[in-house]
Amino acid sequence: MSKSKIEWTGSTWNPTTGCTKFSLGCQNCYAFSMARRLKAMGIEKYANGFDLTLHPSELNEPLNWRKPRTVFVNSMSDLFHEDIPESFILDTFKVMNQNPMHTFQVLTKRAERLAELSDKIIWTKNIWMGVTIESSDYLSRIECLNYTEAFVKFLSLEPLLGPLSNLNLSKIDWVIVGGESGPKARPISEEWVLEIKDQCQIAGVPFFFKQWGGKNKKKTGKLLQGEIYCEMPSI
Repeated sequence: MSKSKIEWTGSTWNPTTGCTKFSLGCQNCYAFSMARRLKAMGIEKYANGFDLTLHPSELNEPLNWRKPRTVFVNSMSDLFHEDIPESFILDTFKVMNQNPMHTFQVLTKRAERLAELSDKIIWTKNIWMGVTIESSDYLSRIECLNYTEAFVKFLSLEPLLGPLSNLNLSKIDWVIVGGESGPKARPISEEWVLEIKDQCQIAGVPFFFKQWGGKNKKKTGKLLQGEIYCEMPSI
């Protein structure tokens, strides 16, 4: 476990690392670049760089956490990657089930596999399940998320690469929006962000605007028409 600079979580826990590019949002993957740096630094966990790697020895790490925390699961991977054995995925969820004092946030682009395995997962209240939707090409991921019995369902619209005009928010508890950051960052439009904010307000869904991104995300900040939006689920 390590403290996280991601604004909507507190810590990260990576029982797997590495991934393969899956959809449009993966083009400039931050985890890919970070894994390469960590490998160059000689960090043992990243000896394989960004090749998918299981770390079974870290599965029970949450058992050692004494104070409640909010944890992003697999910030450096995707728990529903097609090459992660089903048994390992279910074991990861069992650890979350056994640690109700912590809130675990799981995020995937592989929504179809999420739906396929959903009935085998025990959905305790401390598990927040989300899907990434970077453009309108991937709106079907919401249907897969809604199929699950997760108590808290959320959308990560990051990196936002186009307008999302007709979001089905009827079963969604939280929406995160953010622009892509880094030297090759693709542009984000204020119009897209405002449209999503308006949809959230109409549906009564907490709205979290993470960043504008760009080459210098600190400079561009996260003000949206002079305001900061950091709403969280009240569940």
